[in-house]
Amino acid sequence: MALTAAATVFVESDGVASGGSASLQFGTAEALEHVRKLTDVGTMTRLLHECIAYQRGLDLELENLLSQRPELDQQLLNLQRSADVLAILKCDSSDMLSKVASTSGLADQVSAKVRHLDLAQSRVHDTLLRVDAIVDRSNCLEGVNKSLVAEDFESAASYIQTFLDIDSKYKDSSAVDQREQLLSYKKQLEGIVRKKLLSAVDQRDHSNILRFIKLYTPLGLEDEGLQVYVGYLRKVISARSKLEFEQLVETMEQSTSNKQVDFVSCLRNLFQDTVLAIENNSEILSRLCGEDGIVYAICELQEECDSRGFSILKKFMEFRKLEKLTSDINSYKSNLLSVAVERPDLKQIELFLEETLSLTLLGENYTDYMVSKIRNLSSVDPELGPKATKAFRSGNFSRVTQEITGYYVILEGFFMVENVRMAIQIDEHVLDGLTTSMVDDVFYVLQSCFGRAVSTCNINSVIAVLSSGVSLLGGEYSEALQQKIREPNLGAKLFLGGAGVTLTGTEIATALNNIDVSSEYALKLHQLVEEQCVEAFLAPADRERVKSCLSELNETSNSFKKLLNIGMEQLAATITPRIRPVLDMVTTISYDLTESEYADHEVNDPWVQRLLHYVETNVAWLQPLMTANNYDALVHLVVDFIVKRLEVIMMQKRFSQLGGLQLDRDTRALVSHFSSMSQRTVRDKFTRLTQMATILNLEKVSEILDFWGENSGPMTWRLTPAEVRRVLGLRVDFKPEAILALKL
Repeated sequence: MALTAAATVFVESDGVASGGSASLQFGTAEALEHVRKLTDVGTMTRLLHECIAYQRGLDLELENLLSQRPELDQQLLNLQRSADVLAILKCDSSDMLSKVASTSGLADQVSAKVRHLDLAQSRVHDTLLRVDAIVDRSNCLEGVNKSLVAEDFESAASYIQTFLDIDSKYKDSSAVDQREQLLSYKKQLEGIVRKKLLSAVDQRDHSNILRFIKLYTPLGLEDEGLQVYVGYLRKVISARSKLEFEQLVETMEQSTSNKQVDFVSCLRNLFQDTVLAIENNSEILSRLCGEDGIVYAICELQEECDSRGFSILKKFMEFRKLEKLTSDINSYKSNLLSVAVERPDLKQIELFLEETLSLTLLGENYTDYMVSKIRNLSSVDPELGPKATKAFRSGNFSRVTQEITGYYVILEGFFMVENVRMAIQIDEHVLDGLTTSMVDDVFYVLQSCFGRAVSTCNINSVIAVLSSGVSLLGGEYSEALQQKIREPNLGAKLFLGGAGVTLTGTEIATALNNIDVSSEYALKLHQLVEEQCVEAFLAPADRERVKSCLSELNETSNSFKKLLNIGMEQLAATITPRIRPVLDMVTTISYDLTESEYADHEVNDPWVQRLLHYVETNVAWLQPLMTANNYDALVHLVVDFIVKRLEVIMMQKRFSQLGGLQLDRDTRALVSHFSSMSQRTVRDKFTRLTQMATILNLEKVSEILDFWGENSGPMTWRLTPAEVRRVLGLRVDFKPEAILALKL
């Protein structure tokens, strides 16, 4: 309370030398003792006032407490009334407690009796089940006996399975005799089922085989049933494959034509039979041993398939004489200059290539399908999966496929090289075409060979064929492209006159077109093969190898572009001398014009139209003979020559302001005409001339600052500050001092 704080005061003690202060709490013996020791009147007076204040606080507190008495009396009265109610509640609670205790005891007694009854019921239930089991055992024995007599083997197997399930659940020593009798029946049924199944297998009776193989599961002979059934499937596949192989060999012996012997169908049927055997019997195999049964069947059938496939490919290699053919190819390549060595038949090689590709593709597709089939099984023994997958990659069939692939690479390389050489030899102009037949023929051969190589899905084959093809493009084919443009004085024949001019122009244009189109085809071939390889090869390392090899195609395309640039420059060099006389005439024309001279030039153009006429006469006639890219390149080379020559000439002239206007008009006319001749923009080539005309049109020297530096806006100056001053100096009315004073 507030009075508590007021009751404590601090006073100075006379007897304390240090002048410190001590606390004094009224109403205590210590305070009274302290007052008795006081000697200072001032301190005594102050303490007196404080004591009076303390007393007043006590009075207030006392009055406050007394004012609460009626309320406390009322609360006390209420408590006395509540005590009567609590007494009644206590009495009721005691009564309820006794009743609950009585009920609890009764519940415990009832619960004990219920537990006892439940235990008795469980024992009765178990007893009844055992009684039922004894009855079922007897019924099963009787059922087995009757079923065996009636040859109802399915029912007999079901009874045996039921008996064994009951026996495993209820171990009863009293049923020993029944168990022994049942096992006797089981052994008898197993013998019958085995005998019937073997008989059905020998007779190829598929319906009976399925009937009896299903009995192996209730008899607990799943592993044995799996082996027997897979053995049956293997025999079926072996028999059919053997029959087709014998027919194939017979056809080989009687055949007079290579086309009559169909190795592809023989191998396809083998793979198809194997796949169908797995797909159509997956349910039976799973019922016997789960998904492990499917993997076991795949491994077993793969052994048969591997052996039969190996025989087919070996017979293919023997009949097609691939070893001898590759030997003949090597001999031919080693003796190209010898007439005695005959070139192997390319048509026959192409047939062998297609057949080889079909055989290897069949093997690859079959292997991929079976491997994916194994990997998609979810509950297989961890050791079975890798083992089965390895069987497909390391068998005899895989090894002979690699051998055939080696032959394929030799045949494909030879076929590609010889066809490209043939295309070069029989090269001729295509009617209404811009190129000769060689270009389309060569790239068709390369596209076919590259596509066939990618289809093998063998990275080594692809790299070998691609490398050979790229080398061929950069070697013999590139040499053939350059042969025509290397002829001496070929360009000069364009202007000798006579009927030969058009023929020579066509030859030159076609030779350049061949190079241009070849460069484009090389890039398209690169893109096409890269897309095919992305689909065929998933491993990053394989893709990198292909990418590295294909990069040489881009280099070949660039080398073709360099050759084309050289050829176009040579052609332009034969045309520009015929244009130069008109440009030289410009040196005699004045640009220090009066108004009358300017008006006369507007009516009678002094040189621009004559120049354009010469360009049309010497260049435009080649347009229908050239590709759009080549013609544009030629026009740009001619424009480069004209612009460079005009810049030199104009730098040697003197200009009036009207002369500057005339130069601007001449430049615009040139830009307009050459823009109509080319699909590519030529305006940038006239930029320097246009900027010279702009400078020469200025009213005064200082106006150049409105177009220079920060004021240039979107315009990029192609003239250096020194060249700007030089152009300004061409104006007859501009003072050198003003030009030198410019800060550019």
